[in-house]
Amino acid sequence: MRSRVIIEPFRIKAVEPIRLTTREERLRLIEAADFNLFALKSDDVLIDLLTDSGTSAMSAAQQAALLSGDESYAGSPSFFRFEAAVRELMPFRHILPTHQGRAAEAILFSLLGGAGRVVPSNNHFDTTRGNIEATGAEAHDLVIAEGMDPENLHPFKGNMDLAKLDAFLTRHGAAVPCVMLTVTNNAGGGQPVSLANIRAVAALARRHGRPFIIDGCRFAENAYFIKMREPGQGDRPVTAIVRDMFAEADGMTMSAKKDAFANIGGWLALNDDALAQAARSRLILTEGFPTYGGLAGRDLDAIAQGLREIVDENYLRYRLRTSAYIGERLTALGVPIVKPTGGHAVFVDARRMLPHIAPLEYPGQALAVALYVEGGIRSCEIGTVMFGMKADGTETAAPMDLVRLAIPRRVYTQSHADYVLEVFEDLVAVKSRLRGYRIAWQPPAMRHFTAKFRPLEG
Repeated sequence: MRSRVIIEPFRIKAVEPIRLTTREERLRLIEAADFNLFALKSDDVLIDLLTDSGTSAMSAAQQAALLSGDESYAGSPSFFRFEAAVRELMPFRHILPTHQGRAAEAILFSLLGGAGRVVPSNNHFDTTRGNIEATGAEAHDLVIAEGMDPENLHPFKGNMDLAKLDAFLTRHGAAVPCVMLTVTNNAGGGQPVSLANIRAVAALARRHGRPFIIDGCRFAENAYFIKMREPGQGDRPVTAIVRDMFAEADGMTMSAKKDAFANIGGWLALNDDALAQAARSRLILTEGFPTYGGLAGRDLDAIAQGLREIVDENYLRYRLRTSAYIGERLTALGVPIVKPTGGHAVFVDARRMLPHIAPLEYPGQALAVALYVEGGIRSCEIGTVMFGMKADGTETAAPMDLVRLAIPRRVYTQSHADYVLEVFEDLVAVKSRLRGYRIAWQPPAMRHFTAKFRPLEG
């Protein structure tokens, strides 16, 4: 269907109110939250773009599936429906449900991590990096150079640098417990990875005798980018592309809170029998019996239905076009963004938008706070706050200082997007007045979730 208007490929059957706040209220609220947007009450947010994780609107079919949930402790039919839905797209031997993606990461790296180990990826996101480093291992990013250039229009900026990966595996040998690849590449701007790159990474991992693990949180968006952009893939169904992606892997971690339309849940999938048995034992200790893994049966059924819905190409076309629409209009306003736009989010380049704020004064945090104060929009800093603190406690500027506008699935309409654009238009006019922040308190790891900030004077 051709149209100049973005039409949502669904009807809305239930709504909830948004509490409208004033600028004066928001100033008080953000100060009380120590200028950390994670500390705000969601009722005090007008447009919540903090994350697309667990914030999707479930369909009528998913709501109906909740009623089918069987809450048996062991052997629930909900688990077998969930397992079949996963295996229909991702042909792994062992599928272990978890309460969310970071639990799958924690189990995997409790077995593969440890002091002296090094784990390469295109870009590790925050919880992946945190779970690796919590074991004493090191996380290394090997994304292609184009992936670090916000203006570069490379169609697959999430690709792994194959030459760097080959050299890394040669240099570190047995110290590499696995090779990771995130699709889409969240920390790098929601950028996709090509099928050719997935296959090449898998081949390198096999040649060096290392397992290949995909972080598949946004697998469907990545597959649709492949369909749109990769030569030879345009006439293939998304489901076939998805199967090809995971056929190359030895395992995967997954947050079902992204590309499964679920409010909770995830899984760890593996082919290696011995590793899967060790993971299953760990699962029982930390999550629950292997046929529920910390989830209610109704949640397993909601995930199973969500996996059938996420590969709808009409939905995926709409989803990616929504991000492109926001990105195009931000660019027209003079707001620098990561180009081309990703699938689940638009990433604003705060370092370029606010060049008068030094990286160690957190320009991403400054812009995120200003978005809330001026328009009640909650976003997420992806930059020096999130990635600047090293495992030894020292701090350095992150490669980029971005603000992520993550779009919840099936929640907001085009008029909500237009409101966000109006707020940016107002901020562009006063951006030189924005000032940076300092950290008044921070935890020893994953500081962005709970750190307390104070504005710099000026």
